[in-house]
Amino acid sequence: MSEIAVLGAGAFGTSLAMALSLNGAAVTLWCRSAKVAEDMRKTRASPPRLPGHKLPESLTIESDLTQIEAQTLLLAVPMQSLAVFLQAAPDWSRRKLVACCKGIDRQTGLGPVATLNAGAPSSQAALLTGPSFAADIAKGLPTALTLAAPTDAEGLALQTALSRPALRLYRTTDSIGAELGGALKNVIALAAGMAIGAGFGDSARAAVIARGFAEMTRYSMAKGAQPETLQGLSGLGDLVLTCTSEKSRNFSAGVAFGRGEQPDTSSTTEGIATAQALAEEAKTHGLDLPLTTAIHAVTTGKMDVHDVVDALLARPAKQE
Repeated sequence: MSEIAVLGAGAFGTSLAMALSLNGAAVTLWCRSAKVAEDMRKTRASPPRLPGHKLPESLTIESDLTQIEAQTLLLAVPMQSLAVFLQAAPDWSRRKLVACCKGIDRQTGLGPVATLNAGAPSSQAALLTGPSFAADIAKGLPTALTLAAPTDAEGLALQTALSRPALRLYRTTDSIGAELGGALKNVIALAAGMAIGAGFGDSARAAVIARGFAEMTRYSMAKGAQPETLQGLSGLGDLVLTCTSEKSRNFSAGVAFGRGEQPDTSSTTEGIATAQALAEEAKTHGLDLPLTTAIHAVTTGKMDVHDVVDALLARPAKQE
């Protein structure tokens, strides 16, 4: 029986399952589509979202959730689907649930860990987050991530179970900081992409990254996060990656918005939903989130990128 199961055979879930089973460990990957699962079992080829890879022989492919017996479950489902998935899934009581998604639920305002705690209160909730592209993990390239768990003992147990030679995990008990870092960086990545797409240049992108990080830190600390967490992999590390690579869905979507185009909607762009949730909170509670509210205005068609930049540059001068 597999001790570890990854639920969600998208690009990130598949890459994680591959990395975890590369050393011969018994891992199960759950796929929503029975047909895709059967094709993967027959061909040992990775699914359409992550093409071009051979699946390890020790990786079991399953499409029936009731057959998943592993005690450690990595939930690689989109943030906006996580709460619904927990409601529809079997009872996960007393299992270890590790969220592998980033963002804030636009309906509840909760992050991944809080969503797990609300939807499966009798389970042990944790979070795996940080700078990572699915293609890099699938290729076995060195990747470092943050593992957030309620206690250091629980984190150590998960760290031991999930660490691999090319997958280095750093543990923390600051779940708030880890989940907010992973959520807010998507919004700033949209802004960085808009700067490039609109032709404002690399200097403008650097300013977006720096001021965006300040905004991320300010908001997260107000929510109880530790500044060290935001300075680590789940905050600054993930921010740098997503603001500087065209492989980032949020950055690429921002580039499209900057050009006055509509971004590709075939894949999840969590930054758009996160910007909506935070902009609504900022309006309700009078929070100072200028970049976030500006990005929300652009993604909802209320303002274009050039108008937003004019508004941001017109803000009163202040100390850094």
